[in-house]
Amino acid sequence: MIEIKAISPGESVTEVILSRWFKPNGAWVQKDEKIAEIESDKAALEVYAEVAGRIEILVPEGSTVPVGAVIARIDPQAAPGNGTPPPATPEKKEAPAATAPQPAAPTHVMPSAARILAEKGLSPQEVPATGPGGRLTKADALAAPAKPAPAPAQETTVAPASPTPVATSPSPQPLAADRTETRKKLSPIRQTIARRLLAAKNQTAMLTTFNEVDMSKILEIRKAYKDRFQEKYGIGLGFMSFFTKACAQALLEFPEVNSQLHEDELVYFNYADISIAVSTDRGLVVPVVRNAHLLSLAEIERVIADLAGRARQNKISIEEMQGGTFTITNGGVFGSLLSTPILNPPQTAILGMHKIQERPMATGGQVQVRPMMYVALSYDHRVIDGKEAVSFLVRVKELLEDPIRLLMGV
Repeated sequence: MIEIKAISPGESVTEVILSRWFKPNGAWVQKDEKIAEIESDKAALEVYAEVAGRIEILVPEGSTVPVGAVIARIDPQAAPGNGTPPPATPEKKEAPAATAPQPAAPTHVMPSAARILAEKGLSPQEVPATGPGGRLTKADALAAPAKPAPAPAQETTVAPASPTPVATSPSPQPLAADRTETRKKLSPIRQTIARRLLAAKNQTAMLTTFNEVDMSKILEIRKAYKDRFQEKYGIGLGFMSFFTKACAQALLEFPEVNSQLHEDELVYFNYADISIAVSTDRGLVVPVVRNAHLLSLAEIERVIADLAGRARQNKISIEEMQGGTFTITNGGVFGSLLSTPILNPPQTAILGMHKIQERPMATGGQVQVRPMMYVALSYDHRVIDGKEAVSFLVRVKELLEDPIRLLMGV
């Protein structure tokens, strides 16, 4: 028997939560097939089968186990040995009853499935669950026929005790109102995000300053060179490389913004390691672009694409999300026009990008429609004064509105 152990997402992690099994107990698994998922307060990792064989699950979903604990065993000698799934074990059949058998109650109902069942007027016990481990999935809910709407009941008028008849009025309540509630336990990652955001609000003197950037020249550069850029470097030319490069250059010019407060000491960094906020299905993570001040636009694009892709696949390490000196977050991809980003401790500043919106602007005494973006810099006022914060944001604006400065370093 080959033991499958709970792997560690990082050196400081001592226990993890077994959040999901991808295979039911007794199923046949292939070598290197994904069989489980574990979570800690820092990262989520997938567990793969070391050999082909029949799996014996020892730890149920949702259990907290120490790192290194045995969570399952795989029997490579189990039949069949050629890697094909074994035949299903026949279930004991009972004498047929007069009524049709009801499907087995699912062990877990996915939130999306619960919502669809509520709209169809069905209970989870009325729908067969075909997902792994007896889960009732969204596909199961969509496939289930909806219950026919009940015929409206005929209202009857009852003679009141008093001689004066009282007319009955229809109830204003809808006949099929959904008043169900769904409870879902916070994942360890979401709990950590909540703690860190609350600490950022309570333990820093956070303030936000705003400016706006004319994106005309960057849009012109992307339009003129995006095809050749793609052909030469094999990566698309986006906005994040321009903003990352501009912030990296400005950070070296304004060391207070590129610093951290550790008790009674202020630590200044002579390099720019920029954290890029990436939205995943488990929450916001911030992988770090190391030495961004030394990278070209193409190198920055490659690094961001690699980190973001692996973050969304839960294949990024804790080390790749630690050690940033500054953060950039882009709410514009979701349509945000303006926001106040919250600090990523122990960093002392974060830049928020937003949606590009065409607006009439006064340029050279004339009103012109320009593609504008609001930018926001939230900073810790204990470390950074208003002058440095505003000057930093103005410098970023200058570099973005005249991208030649990024190449010239002026």
